[in-house]
Amino acid sequence: TVNCLDRHVEKSPNRVALIWERDEPGTAVHVTYRELLDLTCRLANTLKKYGIQKGDKVAIYMSVSPLSVAAMLACARIGAVHTVVFAGFSAESLAGRIMDSGCKAVITYNQGVRGGRIIELKTTVDEAVKSCPSIKHVFVAQRTDNKVWMGDRDIPLEEEMAKAASVCTPESMDSEDVLFMLYTSGSTGKPKGIVHTHGGYLLYAAITHKYVFDYQQGDVFGCVADIGWITGHSYVVYGPLCNGATSVLFESTPVYPDPGRYWEVVQRLKINQFYGAPTAIRLLLNYGEEWVKKYDRSSLKTLGSVGEPINNEAWQWFYQVVGEGRCTLVDTWWQTETGGICIAPRPSEEKAEIVPAMAMRPFFGIVPVLMDENGKVIEGNDVSGALCIAQPWPGMARTIHGDHQRFVDAYFKAYPGYYFTGDGAYRTKKGYYQITGRMDDVINISGHRLGTAEIEDAMADHPEVPETAVIGYPHKIKGEGAFAFIVLKEQTTHTDRVKEDLKTIVASKIAKYAVPDHILVVKRLPKTRSGKIMRRLLRKVVTEQSSNMGDVTTLDDPSVVKEILDAYQKYKKK
Repeated sequence: TVNCLDRHVEKSPNRVALIWERDEPGTAVHVTYRELLDLTCRLANTLKKYGIQKGDKVAIYMSVSPLSVAAMLACARIGAVHTVVFAGFSAESLAGRIMDSGCKAVITYNQGVRGGRIIELKTTVDEAVKSCPSIKHVFVAQRTDNKVWMGDRDIPLEEEMAKAASVCTPESMDSEDVLFMLYTSGSTGKPKGIVHTHGGYLLYAAITHKYVFDYQQGDVFGCVADIGWITGHSYVVYGPLCNGATSVLFESTPVYPDPGRYWEVVQRLKINQFYGAPTAIRLLLNYGEEWVKKYDRSSLKTLGSVGEPINNEAWQWFYQVVGEGRCTLVDTWWQTETGGICIAPRPSEEKAEIVPAMAMRPFFGIVPVLMDENGKVIEGNDVSGALCIAQPWPGMARTIHGDHQRFVDAYFKAYPGYYFTGDGAYRTKKGYYQITGRMDDVINISGHRLGTAEIEDAMADHPEVPETAVIGYPHKIKGEGAFAFIVLKEQTTHTDRVKEDLKTIVASKIAKYAVPDHILVVKRLPKTRSGKIMRRLLRKVVTEQSSNMGDVTTLDDPSVVKEILDAYQKYKKK
């Protein structure tokens, strides 16, 4: 926090650190570096008063706001480890993360506000902590004027902060001490707590923020990600604040109160760099250009895309319509595990070419390699393979909390001596990198990574559904959607009710965005003789490439393919 706050407060205390673009349009709140330091110290002293010490874990379940940023920085200041849980996750998801990390406290709001709707945050926390004996205190801040139930371990945060001292000596931390944990999906059902450290992570977030976006002192940096995701950690909070930047906190949605919201904000706050997700661009593209052209976007210098590979149509619209063909557009590739941007068109030589919809150039110190099936490095250009990174870099994750073996297995076992990203990539004739997508059973819904196993595990709880298989399929807005194949017990008659049950279960066990768009009932799933589900075949059915099913000889009973195809065709007609 000294790098993010104190050093700027010494030189320019009245510089604006955060502009909170609240859900209600036109009600932006400006917070200076001095004010943010004051908030952070008071919050830090409050945590200390209630027994939070260096090394303790603290869960943050809050919507984007200056207070949620102060909560992250307050943890960092006293050497506690924060784990931010996206405020759209269900009580069960929150409880799972609290239990896995062993949090002592949760910081939350009475309610959240998003897209004109109230989100019951405290109620969700109450539900979650019922099963979390490690939680000693729940700090509750007020986002709305509505009263919520307060129990014995609940502490009104602002009241306590008002009583606290506004000076808090920062804990002395080693560069390899843990700064935060952030849970992300893997190809198995259980989310993994990715661990990042103080020194390397902050350095990497700051330097990528500066060079990829060409951030200049005085610019207003607008990353519209939620703090619950790594993008919010690195490019809303840590990177910009370390660079003494002015960072926008966007609490709302791209279509509230109308599809012009992003661009109205750009005009009103005079945003210079705009960093967002392809899924939002695809959504807005459908509403037409007039919503963009209504507003003055002349302040924009750099546009950025994050969360999933951007398709050409969305890239062109973003570049031509939003950026008027005059802004640099950086398609950035990175992961929760990498801590910051690894491949992007900038930095580069002055005016170097940018190929649409391509991440292109590795950042300083990033050495990408492509590997073949046999674990050999593929040399030369115009080739495709598994994307690995050959050397360590400062921002890389250090471990998975409580399971270092899983860390080693997931990232370093497939290609010994290399970090395996889980993505496939193509190296062009000119040597640029284009990311082609995940190579495992992980899908990307609206820029959110989700293991299909997680959805399957949730649905498997239904007493009438013995078997499920979930795959990703191309979706016009979301990039990918989830398509579920389910087998029902013989006596089940009310299929529609079971489908509705399943949607409710997935929403309550994971989150609403994880709910499958389609659920198809089949007699059985395509399995190998050893009992492994061949999801590849299900993908071919859904993407209508059933004419080339490839090798089906390993199937226990190849006639299952026609069975599923028939069921799919019937479903499609319906």
